Amino acid sequence: MAQAEIGIIGGSGLYSMKGLTDVRELSIETPFGPPSDPYVLGTLAGRKVAFLARHGRGHRLLPTELNFRANIHGFKQLGVERILSVSAVGSLKEEHKPTDFVIPDQFFDRTRQRVSTFFGEGIVAHIGFGEPICSELATAVAKAAEAAGVVTKRGGTYVCMEGPQFSTKAESNVYRSLGFDVVGMTNLQEAKLAREAEICYVTIAMVTDYDCWHPGHDSVTV
Repeated sequence: MAQAEIGIIGGSGLYSMKGLTDVRELSIETPFGPPSDPYVLGTLAGRKVAFLARHGRGHRLLPTELNFRANIHGFKQLGVERILSVSAVGSLKEEHKPTDFVIPDQFFDRTRQRVSTFFGEGIVAHIGFGEPICSELATAVAKAAEAAGVVTKRGGTYVCMEGPQFSTKAESNVYRSLGFDVVGMTNLQEAKLAREAEICYVTIAMVTDYDCWHPGHDSVTV
């Protein structure tokens, strides 16, 4: 029997979210090594959920250091069918203001050092990825955000960069010239692996700042 049906990936602060009951932690071993942290399992509004701190508690793992395969495989082992991935991002457009949520429907890869497939080593596959997020899940998230009074923009492109350094102004302006919406460091690999694992996936991009292109706002600090 599945121990969870909905997975949530994010930062700290969700361990004691209102309404979460029957809370327990579970450490999982996967064929790809250990996930970032123990999974926090519980019941929310009658649904079984599993939460994973993407960077580990204490924010101890850089984006490049994340074991994306283990994180997604662990959700699969728990029986998760849908993943909500919450991520802090920089805005590349004036219209996406700090504190807004963006639910992107496309990704652009600017990473260089990451493993982002379960296949290889004798197992060959080719995976359709033209529509990288689950539109049904995105609709549900957008409706929930609207009901909660959060300014939410549906659609757009999330450019995933390597990090841990933020963009140069030249890079930021190139991303803007290409029409990209937000910039982050983690969600593309999650989306690719969730697709391979046949788990519905959506990114909830929380805008923390305007990227360094914006002359009137400070860029995000460490």
